[in-house]
Amino acid sequence: MTYKSILAIFIMGFFLLPMKTLFSEIKHIEKKTYAKVEKINVDTTEVAIYNNLNSNHFALPKFETFNEALKGFYKLKQKGTVSKNILTLIDFTMSSNSKRLWVIDLDSKTILFNSLVAHGRNTGGEFASSFSNAAQSFKSSLGFYVTGEIYKGKHGMSLKLDGVEKGINNNARNRAVVMHGAEYVSNSFIRDNKRLGRSLGCPAIPVDLTKEIINAIKNKSCLFIYYPSEGYKTLSKLVS
Repeated sequence: MTYKSILAIFIMGFFLLPMKTLFSEIKHIEKKTYAKVEKINVDTTEVAIYNNLNSNHFALPKFETFNEALKGFYKLKQKGTVSKNILTLIDFTMSSNSKRLWVIDLDSKTILFNSLVAHGRNTGGEFASSFSNAAQSFKSSLGFYVTGEIYKGKHGMSLKLDGVEKGINNNARNRAVVMHGAEYVSNSFIRDNKRLGRSLGCPAIPVDLTKEIINAIKNKSCLFIYYPSEGYKTLSKLVS
């Protein structure tokens, strides 16, 4: 091979290598752009709201839980079943010793409260695991509720709840499943008993927060109790 041939091959390789790299980069950019568009189109509203929540120094709920709650809220709002842009979320996958209730103002995208909340005595010990819509079951019921009117019961200031999912929680009012304050929903009870106290099925909250939380969510706001139950997902028309 002559000197001129070797030089020609070297020059061709010098110019072709950058071109190949350039085409590779172009394909890479196109692929990345396409993937980005796909991601934006999936749950863009829920993701945007979650990412822009003002935590107000509270912990954020898990996105999976928030996402399911928000989608159901939109469906109920569209039907006119709820009228206030307040979403209360209870995550029963969490220990009862942790703050697993959130009250979120969707207008200002601000978490108003993050609190302890009890589950029913037959729903589980520290962790919730069993749920029912039946009277005298003393279990919590999953799903979506609409808050009702305030009344004074044996626990003082209390809030009526209407379950809106047939076969899942629609017996709530007849079962007297309401929101109320309870002394057993406190850090002192946890300290003495190694777990939070339990209710007869009501989402009981701390006494010192009862008035504030009930006044914030009363009169047709949305409350959602979350647990990844396949039975619930099969029956519910508000979650996918």
